[in-house]
Amino acid sequence: MEWLRAVRDSGADRFGELIDEYGEYLYRTINAVLRSPHDTEDVLQEVLLTICRTLPECRLDGFKTWITRIAVNRAIDWQRMKRRRENPAWHLPEDRPENYDQLQDQMPIVEQLIAKERLQKVQDKLEELPSDYAAVVRDYYFRRRTQEEISQERGLKPKSVESKLYRARSWMRRHWQKEDFE
Repeated sequence: MEWLRAVRDSGADRFGELIDEYGEYLYRTINAVLRSPHDTEDVLQEVLLTICRTLPECRLDGFKTWITRIAVNRAIDWQRMKRRRENPAWHLPEDRPENYDQLQDQMPIVEQLIAKERLQKVQDKLEELPSDYAAVVRDYYFRRRTQEEISQERGLKPKSVESKLYRARSWMRRHWQKEDFE
């Protein structure tokens, strides 16, 4: 514990000692989550930078638990980000450009029908959402209301609307797959 206190108090000069002591452990911890050596190395660099930046404020009690928590959380965040990038579950109407209706009129009839059918599938799937989420999602994405407008119309606090939208998106990511909309 004394050498750890010395490393902490010396700044980045002796950070290599910390890497020598815990680097392999952190690598194994991250790799257990990601199961990809390439991704593990990237995340390990981020974790070490985070530890280096925040080490001066660290109390050192439960140090290994603290660095493990940083490593696991960063690995999970990396995994989520990669999954979203590689396989977006589906797209809500918020992805539409402002002039979507005008563009749609110029689209061939077959494409218009496909777009309409896709939108109908999304609306049908919204029926699966818990009711308090579905109403806010409809207001926000289909009626194009701001969070402030929704909070006024429904008598909710703006943070409650934000929270419901966040929870609804999380629910959709957990329960819906891209194939549900094809």
